[in-house]
Amino acid sequence: MSDQFELYAEVREDLGKGASRRLRRLADQVPAIIYGAGKDPQPLSIIRKDLEKALENEAFFSHVLVINVAGTKEKAILKDLQRHPARNSVTHADFLRVNEKVAIKVHVPIHFLNEKTCHGVKVQGGMIQHQETDIEVLCLPTDIPEYIEVDMADVKTGDIIHLSDIALPKGVTSVALALGEDHDLAVASVVAPKGGSDADEDSSSDESSDSSED
Repeated sequence: MSDQFELYAEVREDLGKGASRRLRRLADQVPAIIYGAGKDPQPLSIIRKDLEKALENEAFFSHVLVINVAGTKEKAILKDLQRHPARNSVTHADFLRVNEKVAIKVHVPIHFLNEKTCHGVKVQGGMIQHQETDIEVLCLPTDIPEYIEVDMADVKTGDIIHLSDIALPKGVTSVALALGEDHDLAVASVVAPKGGSDADEDSSSDESSDSSED
């Protein structure tokens, strides 16, 4: 994890929905909160442009961040992000304090590789479907992967990639798989082109008819 993120925040004293609206509208700041690690929750405010710039980097979502509150630095991860339903602008951010010696649960994005050269697509004319775009993992904060790779090169039409098929980095485990085989979720698959199955059946029927007539 080479990227380092540090956000500067201020303690937010004026609380409530009205105060949050004023903060966003008049000060162009985003209300936030940091909690966890046995400490009291602390309402914060963060400059909007700083937060939105950081959000442009995918790594921000799976990195341990530094939240600098008036010179006091705390390590945390982004736990939740709320956006305006119409404008999609950030309206609130939740940060969870972390202890580097205590494992935490975090969602890590999936990077699907070789989709254009996937056998089921390039050779068989199928289409890739993503059932999941991230994986919830359990690991120490220092072991959080920036992303998890899933290679689609050899996947054929009708194949399904499950969580159990994905190799996770050392020290990283799947939260779902830890619950048992029934939670081995489908992550991606390659489906046959529309009408492909019907066409195959028609072809088989025609061949059977020809054989009967002979």
